[in-house]
Amino acid sequence: MLRRLSALPQLAVLAALLALLAACGRTPVQQQEAYVFGTRVEVLVVAAEPEAARSAIAAVLREFDRLHRAYHAWQPSELTALNQAIAAGQAHTVTPELAAFIREAQALAARGDHLFDPGIGRLIALWGFQSDEFKAQLPDPAALAAWRKAQPSIADLRVEGTTVRSRKREVALDFGGYLKGVALDRAATLLRQQGVTNALINIGGNILALGSKEGRKWRVGIQHPRQPGPLATLELDDGEAIGTSGDYQRFFELDGQRYAHLLDPRSGAPAAHTQALTVVIPGGARAGTLSDAASKPLFIAGPHDWQDAARRLGITQAIRIDADGRIAVTAALHRRLNFLGPAPDLDIVP
Repeated sequence: MLRRLSALPQLAVLAALLALLAACGRTPVQQQEAYVFGTRVEVLVVAAEPEAARSAIAAVLREFDRLHRAYHAWQPSELTALNQAIAAGQAHTVTPELAAFIREAQALAARGDHLFDPGIGRLIALWGFQSDEFKAQLPDPAALAAWRKAQPSIADLRVEGTTVRSRKREVALDFGGYLKGVALDRAATLLRQQGVTNALINIGGNILALGSKEGRKWRVGIQHPRQPGPLATLELDDGEAIGTSGDYQRFFELDGQRYAHLLDPRSGAPAAHTQALTVVIPGGARAGTLSDAASKPLFIAGPHDWQDAARRLGITQAIRIDADGRIAVTAALHRRLNFLGPAPDLDIVP
C-alpha cells in the first residue's frame, strides 16, 4: 500500500482564526502562500500599509524560490553539481554561500552526534525519498549494505575557502533537513530590512514569529501526528522558532509498516520509534536554522537518548510522541502549552 500525504504543515498555524481577527482588528494582516521546498509556505504580515506588506512578502517568497532552486538535492542545481564532483573524486569550487552552508551544517551535525547529517543524500535516494512521489518498495539490499559499509558523512568534506573536497566519494549532500530553517532566518532578516516587525513565517510546520499581532502573541497549534487538528497551542515570543520532525508527511507503507523519510545514519533505516518531535528555540540570529536542524537528532535518537541529544544542542523546550502515542514533554515547554480537549496522559521530563 502506498500512501503519500499532501503537504500539510506539521505545525498548523491558526490561519482561519488570524484572518477573522484581522477582519475585526485595526491593522490588516496580509497573507500569501506558495509551494516551495516540497511543502506549503505561508507568510503573514501585520502592517498599516498593505502594499508595502505585500511587497515585503513577495521579496521573501522570491528568496525562498532562489534557495529551493540553488540547493535542490535531485534536480540540476549548485548542490547536484557538487555531488557529481564528489562522486567523481574531484575537488569543486562552490559559491561562498554554499561553502558557508556546509561549514554550518557540519557544526550542527557534530553537535547532534551526526544523527542529523546532510551528507547522507545517497541513503535518502536509496529509500526513494528524493522524489515528489514515493514508491512502496525497500532499497536494494546490496546497495544498502554498501552504503552502510562506507558510512559517508558531511564530516568527510573539507572546505578550504570555496573549494570543497571529500574523503569519500559516497558523500552526497541533501539539505532537506536544514534549508527550511535557513529560509526562516533569511525571511526574518528580509522582513526587518523592509520595516516589518510583526509577522509569522510558516514553512511546512517550521515556524518563526516576529513581534505580535496588535499586542497579542502569535498563537500556533502543534499538530497531533495521528489525529486531525492540533494537540495543543502555544504562544510565541518575538523571534522564537519552532521545528517539527514527523513521520506523517513523507512516508510510504508496505505490508502494514510505515517507512518515513527520517533515516538513522547508524542503521541506514527509517527511525520507527517516534511519531513526532517538536522543539522551540528562543529568539536569536540563527533560531530558524537551529529549529530545523535540532528536531532531527532528537527524533532519531530514540526513547533513551533524545533528552541527552537535547542537552547537547542546548534544547530545553521539546515535546516527543513515541510510536505508541505516548507523550513526553520538557517541563519548560509544558508550562507554556495549552492542550485542547481533555489533558492527555503524558510524562514531564527535565
